[in-house]
Amino acid sequence: MNTLWLAQDPAPAGGLTRTQQLLADDPLWLIILKVVALFAIGVVLTLFMINWERKVVGRMQQRPGPNRTGPGGWLQSLADGLKLAFKEDIMPVMADKKVYFIAPIVSTIPAFVAFSVIPFGGEVSIFGEPTVLQLVDLPVGVLVVLACSSIGVYGIVLGGWASGSPYPLLAALRSAAQVISYEIALGLSVVGVVLYAHSLSTADIVASQQANLWNVIVLLPSFVVFVIAMVGETNRAPFDLPEAESELVGGFHTEYSSLKFALFFLAEYVNMVTVSAMATTLFLGGGSIPGLPDVSGWWQFLAFLVKMFIFLFVFIWLRGTLPRLRYDQFMRLGWKVLVPVSLLWILLIFAIRAFRNTGGSTAALIITLGIVVAVVLIIAFLVPDRKGPREQVVELASDYPVPPLDLVVPTPSRHKLRSRAAETRRSRERALTGKETE
Repeated sequence: MNTLWLAQDPAPAGGLTRTQQLLADDPLWLIILKVVALFAIGVVLTLFMINWERKVVGRMQQRPGPNRTGPGGWLQSLADGLKLAFKEDIMPVMADKKVYFIAPIVSTIPAFVAFSVIPFGGEVSIFGEPTVLQLVDLPVGVLVVLACSSIGVYGIVLGGWASGSPYPLLAALRSAAQVISYEIALGLSVVGVVLYAHSLSTADIVASQQANLWNVIVLLPSFVVFVIAMVGETNRAPFDLPEAESELVGGFHTEYSSLKFALFFLAEYVNMVTVSAMATTLFLGGGSIPGLPDVSGWWQFLAFLVKMFIFLFVFIWLRGTLPRLRYDQFMRLGWKVLVPVSLLWILLIFAIRAFRNTGGSTAALIITLGIVVAVVLIIAFLVPDRKGPREQVVELASDYPVPPLDLVVPTPSRHKLRSRAAETRRSRERALTGKETE
């Protein structure tokens, strides 16, 4: 039995691919087993990621991190989860009770649903039943992941609104604006992958990378935009503005406690695992191993996990090294950098493919476009700026509340100085008189 990704090999019946045919033949017990396995992977990776993050950040800050609970401290996150389960569930008086209860569930369920279309490996045999390490292969699998990440923000918005407190509401509004901004960049970064794979199916995208180079090499700008956007999409540092503790107490979940708070925490880390798995699928060839085309599906699953953990380490690395962005800087990065770069890159991909289809040379087209971009950049740097340095500083600081640069504190008059001195003298005399009376 061939253990390659066979998503593009048509099956004899119904026009289905090999992967789709195997998934369609899965018995009910195997489907239930896959669902339970996906849920277990999400929960176990969350417990592992919390502890791993604390240990790595502690190492970066030259401190031990968790080292008491369990062997090497690796059961600390499990102990924290059990502690949350037994903590008192406090609900604010002004909260909308129904929405307050539903919001954490709305955040958690889409994070697990997105797991269903991720191809973790190739064809395997489970208890004698041939299948694929994937729950379902949809023709629009990429759109399912994007839709789930968009729906998850409803839980954050509803949680902040239903808390009946101003700070969670402000954090929820920030989250809505953040997801809208970075969801656009995330979706545009996937367009190039879809154009090269000629499919929205995640299995087909992996199969196309096995036949050619990985997309991280061919579509490097799309990969960079995707990685930046997925950090903003998951509300992780340095883009964790909805949870800005220094500005909004604890963010949208300030008024949550016990298991409801744990569900928000679970949703965040499961989303991290989901976008890391999606980045592996779209740009690193899924579970394929270079130079080993005939490796079994279980080895592909192991290779998939290794690639996914690389992205998860990047999340931790960013949190331990970069400071939180200011909100206007964060939104400017999304709208004025990521979105225009993605649009220009998509136009370049269309131009290259159209030029290649007409029989032209791709190298000549790339050289021509490079010369045009270089000329535009040179002109942009040579054009003099008519504004002085002071006006530039004022313009840069105008979108954030700062005091005026020409602020001068007036010197008080002699009369005010004499009045202050007399008032100070009388205060001291009253204080001394009070002590003598006592």
